[in-house]
Amino acid sequence: MWCFVLNSNNVLQQVFKKSKPIIGMVHLKPLIGAPLYESMEKVIARAITDAQALEVGGVDGIIVENVFDIPFYPDRVPPETISAMTLVAAKVAENIDLPLGINVLRNDSISAMAIATVIEASFIRVNVLSSAYVTDQGIIQNKAYELLRYRSFLRSNVKIFADLRVKYAKLLVDRPICLEAEELTTRSLADAIIITGEKSGSPPDKSLIEAVRKCAKSPIIIGSGLTIGNLADYLPLVDGAIVGTYFKEDGIFENPVSVKRVKEFMELVESFR
Repeated sequence: MWCFVLNSNNVLQQVFKKSKPIIGMVHLKPLIGAPLYESMEKVIARAITDAQALEVGGVDGIIVENVFDIPFYPDRVPPETISAMTLVAAKVAENIDLPLGINVLRNDSISAMAIATVIEASFIRVNVLSSAYVTDQGIIQNKAYELLRYRSFLRSNVKIFADLRVKYAKLLVDRPICLEAEELTTRSLADAIIITGEKSGSPPDKSLIEAVRKCAKSPIIIGSGLTIGNLADYLPLVDGAIVGTYFKEDGIFENPVSVKRVKEFMELVESFR
């Protein structure tokens, strides 16, 4: 049995026009309908401020994510969340000139694809594209079959960046890592693989990255735990990185983005390009 491989090894270059792109996070304040919601005015203001800080600091792209909509729906989010994320992401897009990504937590890849296509974003992040995982939302199963057909239906060019052994989750049945990586790209058609640690701010095991590198045909992105202190250890191993916690003031997840921390980080990144 064989599969078509639609992924391109230079997909990150196509999207970001840079080698080893660094993608910053716009962590949205709680959206309407979420238990901790305050106001859309505050959500929009903070999102634009953080996005502009990331751009001034020199990142190569941005992901908009509803990270404070806790507790998360395991799959489809309600209409008010989709509407709110579309509005906020569109406002962010109007105020920056960077490739934009969408992640609808916990695993609503269909809504993410719809939002990204409508606002002409470049990519989405999908936490569970292949296999099945045990999480604090219960068992989350992949929807690759639905997502890829939906992308075709929309005639969308939005890329799919998918997690492998995503944080805050455990694979339902242990399987060889190379088989997982191969299936993620050749059977679930991910355009790039994201590898994280166990939680936000925690780096992945380097041996995991090295194992995936031996068998993956798609670009590898480190998705958590990268700091200015461990950059030299991790960036040579991967093709790009997503940075959230480290870019915040004092490195605290809930804080606004610090332009100073972003600039210092990106200056060091340039030495690896």
